[in-house]
Amino acid sequence: MTDALKRLSDEGVAIWLDDLSRKRITSGNLAELIDEQHVVGVTTNPTIFQKAISSGDGYQQQVSDLAARKVTVEEAIRMITTADVRDAADILRPVFDATDGQDGRVSIEVDPRLAHNTKATVAEAKQLAWLVDRPNTLIKIPATKAGLPAITEVIGLGISVNVTLIFSLERYREVMTAYLAGLEKAKERGLDLSLIRSVASFFVSRVDTEIDKRLDALGTPEAKAARGKAAVANARLAYEAYEEVFSSDRWAALEKAGARKQRPLWASTGVKDPAYKDTMYVDDLVAPNTVNTMPEATLEAVADHGQITGNTIAGTYEQARAEIDAVEKLGISYDDVVQVLEDEGVEKFEASWNDLLKSTEAELKRLAPSEG
Repeated sequence: MTDALKRLSDEGVAIWLDDLSRKRITSGNLAELIDEQHVVGVTTNPTIFQKAISSGDGYQQQVSDLAARKVTVEEAIRMITTADVRDAADILRPVFDATDGQDGRVSIEVDPRLAHNTKATVAEAKQLAWLVDRPNTLIKIPATKAGLPAITEVIGLGISVNVTLIFSLERYREVMTAYLAGLEKAKERGLDLSLIRSVASFFVSRVDTEIDKRLDALGTPEAKAARGKAAVANARLAYEAYEEVFSSDRWAALEKAGARKQRPLWASTGVKDPAYKDTMYVDDLVAPNTVNTMPEATLEAVADHGQITGNTIAGTYEQARAEIDAVEKLGISYDDVVQVLEDEGVEKFEASWNDLLKSTEAELKRLAPSEG
């Protein structure tokens, strides 16, 4: 075991775990990862909860109680998921306190069926913040067109946000603008800007999966040579955009008022193609003031054989642009790829949510007390 995770942390990359379950909480595993593997945050999404709750581990008593109260399936899911997030937030509270609120964060997502409804997303974010009732929570809002004004409104209310499902550089810039606009609203309302935090979840591996599929269909030597390069290039250019926005005059005025930068978070960092190094989306995306949220398999791979060699983003922007251009020159549209990925991302989370509704409904029925 090398201490690659410590080196990663020392380079300014916050290590978050992209997974949560009740078993992980009650077994002491989450606390162990915090103590031994430099984990300082947790992200969840509908797919993660669907897997955790469907496994049934540790949820039976609560589901039985909810069945006795005859709650709706939607209410049951919210009670179950917010309980897990609240407990995880309590375990991470010492990290939150030690980092002055920067880390020790747990994310929970708004209902993905609301992704194209601004008003409902804002209402859901407020409800989730109230339900979890922990200062170290981040409410996840998807970076759809309807999500952008919701981000501004929710930040403006003083609620910390994890913006999710960002694939394109243009959309990422819109997300940062939405964050700044939200901070300006919060400032007008007299809120303490230093208490508002945000991360922008820029998805990585899915970009390679989609582009590689299109490159394989072309089958030319040039297409083969371009495989496995676009995702890292895209993320590196996102960091360039982050550096630009957070060195602007508009940002400087907010920073003076106590605001904190919205950190880029590298999401979907598990490597899907076995031909690639299983730590590439960690090793190749090291830069200060970033977050890398990893599934446990990736966390273990980095701990075992990650190659952390300092900042691997600085000085790469020209090469990154050339790698994206190379894909475009082969006739693969970047704009089409990122739109397909956003649409699919929302659809996948919605499908997981629907599966979660079905499996929870079946459990509520199974555990419902007999009448009499």
